[in-house]
Amino acid sequence: MNKSYVNQLIFKIGNQIHRIHKPIIMIKYIIYIIIASILLIACQVEQDELAIKSTELKEKTVLLRTLKSEIDILQEEVEMLSPEKKRDSVMVKVDSIYIQPFVRKVNIQGSVISDETVYASSEVGGRILSVNVKEGQQISRGTLVATIDMETVQLQINEMKTTLDLAMTVYERQKILWDQEIGSEIQYLQAKNNKERLENSLVTMRKQLSKKNIYAPISGVVNKEFASAGEVAGPGTPILEILDSRKIKVKADVPEQYLATIKNGQQVKLSFPALNEELFSKISLIGASINPTNRTFEIEMNLNNVKGMYKPNLLTEIEFVDYTKDEAVVIPLELLQEEVSGRKYVYVSKKDNDGRDIAAKAYITLGASYEGSVVIEDGLTAGDLIVTVGSRSLVAGNYLSPNM
Repeated sequence: MNKSYVNQLIFKIGNQIHRIHKPIIMIKYIIYIIIASILLIACQVEQDELAIKSTELKEKTVLLRTLKSEIDILQEEVEMLSPEKKRDSVMVKVDSIYIQPFVRKVNIQGSVISDETVYASSEVGGRILSVNVKEGQQISRGTLVATIDMETVQLQINEMKTTLDLAMTVYERQKILWDQEIGSEIQYLQAKNNKERLENSLVTMRKQLSKKNIYAPISGVVNKEFASAGEVAGPGTPILEILDSRKIKVKADVPEQYLATIKNGQQVKLSFPALNEELFSKISLIGASINPTNRTFEIEMNLNNVKGMYKPNLLTEIEFVDYTKDEAVVIPLELLQEEVSGRKYVYVSKKDNDGRDIAAKAYITLGASYEGSVVIEDGLTAGDLIVTVGSRSLVAGNYLSPNM
């Protein structure tokens, strides 16, 4: 129950009592005050009880953790002191701990993309008369790839030539008369302007007519044909997609958690499962932003494709180093065991007072792990003898028959 709500209720009831003078109504409002007070007390009791229970839960949790730890310690001591356990001799295999380098790698997927992909399109609209190349064909820059119907423009040019011939004749005659100071200057200027205007228009029309031929802007492979002969293409509409397969790269999206690990120029291994081939390359570009949708950033690696076997959209697996430690204690993950309290340990071989090999627990602190191995940050040192085979059947204090 809301304590502030109860306080507001009591306040309102008190205001009403001051306004009312009739005894019966006064009694009713006194009853209301008593009920509200009881509710307020109940609310306070609930809150106090909740605080007590929360404190008690925390204390019990701490006590439970302490008891689990004590149980583990007592169990180990009992096993160590138990004569019948010591008499058991277990066949095991032990190996020495030694310092070695540790490398953790990350694998992500990417794909091959063309570094240069362009579209062949017409600058003017019209019906496509012919497409002279096919998908997959290797072409050179400047190759005639398609032709647009410009018959209307040709007819306009022919008509303009006839008009220009007449304008030239009129101009020449007006010029002769003007040179002889016959006729008016305005007539001569009009004839000259008309001739020059038609000449400029003819140049423009011929230039437009030259755009009927569509040439390849780059050398490469015809990747896709968007329109065929007989179809109408608008100005700027792509007709062909041409890509330069000699200039390609690998592109991948990397989770943002590796942002501090990835460096420009870092070496990576590229694998192409479809080609059963691997090679090494360097990161040439790191994206400047994080994709908010999948929380990744882009990386790119340049690829030499002289033989042309790497195709755009070819699946690529990228492997890069995420973590390294030059000197580390590394053991197989399968040797780890865990107590009730959650503490991790492994079995090692120790000498008892009689010089015999016995099993002992070595509590450890784990570091980075990769491909079934884990770095031990604390608990083992170089030269320790760790039980590698038979540790699951051991208890602390067992006599060992090593190197079975």
